[in-house]
Amino acid sequence: MYSHNFLQEYWMTKYPDNITLIIVLGCLACALIGYLLGSINFSIIISKIFFKDDIRTHGSGNAGSTNMLRTHGTASGLATFVCDGLKTAVAVIAGAFIYNLPGAYIAGFFCILGHIFPIFFKFKGGKGVVTVAVMMALTNYKTFIVCLIVFLIVVIGTKYVSLGSIISVLLYPLVLFNMLLIFKASSIGYVGVPFAFLVALIVVVKHRSNIKKLLNHTESKISFSKHGTDGDAK
Repeated sequence: MYSHNFLQEYWMTKYPDNITLIIVLGCLACALIGYLLGSINFSIIISKIFFKDDIRTHGSGNAGSTNMLRTHGTASGLATFVCDGLKTAVAVIAGAFIYNLPGAYIAGFFCILGHIFPIFFKFKGGKGVVTVAVMMALTNYKTFIVCLIVFLIVVIGTKYVSLGSIISVLLYPLVLFNMLLIFKASSIGYVGVPFAFLVALIVVVKHRSNIKKLLNHTESKISFSKHGTDGDAK
């Protein structure tokens, strides 16, 4: 997916004296595409179309799949999860098409920012866990598998989605770095490490209310019934 980029090569061959400008414009295009796609928040859209309300007025006030699951049931939560995942996939693939692996990370990162701070919905969105997971899966699937296993173990063992999300995202940069070392990745692979650190920082900050509840033993546990409670994380 990231070994050869015909679009990038075409522009660099056509305008060899403007390579720096082409790279800058490519990065900006990746960022813009990612942010705009991320700003399409499907929990808000689905809640408005099918339930005539705003998901942000329910539960934790978070515009994500977990709050949709808690408020409007499994089908709505699953639909939000899938749609948020697909928008991230489109962003990452578009970024890779424009500027290879760096473009994939740039587009994915800004898609996460758009999901959390959507320009179309007054900058109040979700917490970015689904978008992070998809970016992780498409840029380094080995890292994704490790973090997913950790997430599932924590959630199954504790029933806290928020705890599983926090631990998994904190491990993201560490696991990515070690995977790159273990599998002797090329130097371009390491471009993802600073993005992983930024993503971990942003998502953990967005979960600060969950962290306080976990420390105070007041965080709710996940339930797949329509009116169940859960530790909101997405």
